[in-house]
Amino acid sequence: MALPWKLHGDGKDVSADEIILPEERLSWLRTIGFGGQHVVAMFGATFLVPLLTGFPPSTTLLFSGIGTLLFLIITANRLPSYLGSSFAFIAPILAATASGGKGVALGGIIVTGAVLAVVGIIVHFSGTRWINALLPAVVSGSIVALIGFALAPAAGGNFAKSPWIALITLLAVILCAVVFKGFLGRLSILIGVVVGYIAAVIAGEVNFDKIASAAWVGLPEFTTPVFDAQHLPIYLMFLPVVLALIAENVGHIKGVGQLISRDLDPLTGRALFADGLSTVIAGIGGGSATTTYGENIGVMAATKIFSTAAYWVAGIVAILLGLSPKVGEVINTIPPGVIGGVTTALYGLIGIIGVRIWVENKVDFSRPKNQMTAGIALVMGIANYTLSFGEVKFEGIILGTVAAVVVYHLMNGLEKVFGGANPGQKSPEKPSAKAPAKAPAKSAG
Repeated sequence: MALPWKLHGDGKDVSADEIILPEERLSWLRTIGFGGQHVVAMFGATFLVPLLTGFPPSTTLLFSGIGTLLFLIITANRLPSYLGSSFAFIAPILAATASGGKGVALGGIIVTGAVLAVVGIIVHFSGTRWINALLPAVVSGSIVALIGFALAPAAGGNFAKSPWIALITLLAVILCAVVFKGFLGRLSILIGVVVGYIAAVIAGEVNFDKIASAAWVGLPEFTTPVFDAQHLPIYLMFLPVVLALIAENVGHIKGVGQLISRDLDPLTGRALFADGLSTVIAGIGGGSATTTYGENIGVMAATKIFSTAAYWVAGIVAILLGLSPKVGEVINTIPPGVIGGVTTALYGLIGIIGVRIWVENKVDFSRPKNQMTAGIALVMGIANYTLSFGEVKFEGIILGTVAAVVVYHLMNGLEKVFGGANPGQKSPEKPSAKAPAKAPAKSAG
């Protein structure tokens, strides 16, 4: 069977301004090399999520690779993307694990993935206009920003466990981002982890005992999800995450589309369905939920290589890494101080990307509806507001996400009923799907 990619030129000599399109490839040796770059780019954030949530890293890597291959198949190799671990799930996973255990958290992940898949089917047949109206830039930016900023206490807790190691890690991330340009600069998170890990080894904070006894090849740890009526309130707690995943996927599609000068909006339904299906499969096996990854868009932007063949390589490599228990044990040895240092930068970056969505879409913050939408959502997320209805408990990220949508559309409706904008203000903005136009709507999941 013939492979779906055509060779770009001779596959070797490519000028600096040439773009390798999704349906093209370079020589297989070069394609494998670029696929390896995508593995490195996703790795720094993808393994952090299972460490923060208590999930097995090897299992997460395995299902991220499987999810990536599914995504490429469902989008017919027309939309390059890596599906890494989603940070939007961290807060509900931690809450669900604390109250019901890891199996219940996996149940919530599966429910969320199933809902996202259903949304994808609806979008595929109905189009994206309603999503663009539901999530204008001020809303999608607020959701992305509050996910990053609301996780700050978790970063602070790990930072406090080993301040000096955390500080070394954080400084390494900062220096890498400033000193290195292009691809290396985009790997600042991963390089920071490596530097911090070396410092922790020197300080005697790393235990290698389990690494030596782990097998090089073997199946990762699988966990059975829990589904029962008793935990329905916990499953419902996950549902607002769907809004964040929609915003992330739409941002990814817009970002890639602009970089290759193509309208990829018709693939939105397929992308949402693929991400939802990947999340369901990961939840069934005990892996972290997935989402499209901004780090890998960064690699494509830097190299101008958008070949989906490279992503097939990346997905296969991730699966192979997931089938090595020794790799999983190495990841498990990363101490809290390193995690604290790197997440201080990472969560901040996620928050700032939300702000960037506002800036690039020219959100007018002289308008009360935009002020209230962003302000209320951020405060509720950062302060971790909690609202209970019997056994159903909703916390900061979930409430902030819902608030962003409700406040915007409530004020937008009232503005129309009572005569539009206040005197001296601009006419009401149209909902925008350009979240963002120049970059993905999130980073690191």
